[in-house]
Amino acid sequence: MTDAMTGIRRELRVTQRGLVTLPKAWREAYAIKTGDALTLLDLGGVFVLVPRESEIDRVADRIRDRLEGEGETLESMLLTIREERTG
Repeated sequence: MTDAMTGIRRELRVTQRGLVTLPKAWREAYAIKTGDALTLLDLGGVFVLVPRESEIDRVADRIRDRLEGEGETLESMLLTIREERTG
């Protein structure tokens, strides 16, 4: 997983019970606390974890703006990710 703010990539592992631990630095940076509700979006096998459901539109806008600024579209990004996954 790549941190959009710092470019740090982290590998997360799923436990036997299906749990994933978010790195402490990310929890602190996004003020995620025990018991907070997160939203997981499945974009065709690309998962996006959003800290608060009410922020989904803001996060989507940030992703769109960043991609457009780089001359990319969501479709081209998803295609690239799929190509990388299939080798």
